Amino acid sequence: MNKKILYVIVIALFVLLFVGAAIGYQFLSDRYQAPDPFGLESGEQREDESSGESGHQETEVVMAPDFTVKDREGNSVKLSDFRGQPVVINFWATWCGPCKSELPAFEKIIASYGEEVAFLMVNLTDGKDETIEGVQEFLEKNKYELPVYFDTEYSGAIAYGVSSIPMTVFVYADGSVLGLYRGAISEEALKLYTEMIRDGIPLED
Repeated sequence: MNKKILYVIVIALFVLLFVGAAIGYQFLSDRYQAPDPFGLESGEQREDESSGESGHQETEVVMAPDFTVKDREGNSVKLSDFRGQPVVINFWATWCGPCKSELPAFEKIIASYGEEVAFLMVNLTDGKDETIEGVQEFLEKNKYELPVYFDTEYSGAIAYGVSSIPMTVFVYADGSVLGLYRGAISEEALKLYTEMIRDGIPLED
């Protein structure tokens, strides 16, 4: 093959991949458009602008917004149903490569901490590109035993301002948020933050 033709093909493929990624991001931004309720980034907490008497900034307590999803049996489940228990919320989809890459880590951590911490693997189920049937087939094919919930009404996605996935939120037993992690999370980080909400350890420690 002529080198010039090969070069053009490679450039064209790169452009297609870039455009596809941009369209995917815009799809999420348009569908789940909402303000960021936390103002948090990966592993960070928001701080109050005002200082206390000591002159130190005080960490603002952010409560996790409630939302409703469907479990694999079709029952409605709310985040508030788990109040009193630490919760890890992961927003994901089967068409998302980074989402799929972190599922083995979630399976390991859930096996170790699932009795002490609730895990909500919230699938962004739009009914077209992502369907309940398709997700069920994906889970069975890969033999995943995960606590998957379906966000068919975009309740969770809107409440948490999800514009890109994966995104993981760590919530203490009292409903306050430790922080959120954007992008594929490593097993080590997932373990660390899970233990922190289990033990009630604040981020600044």
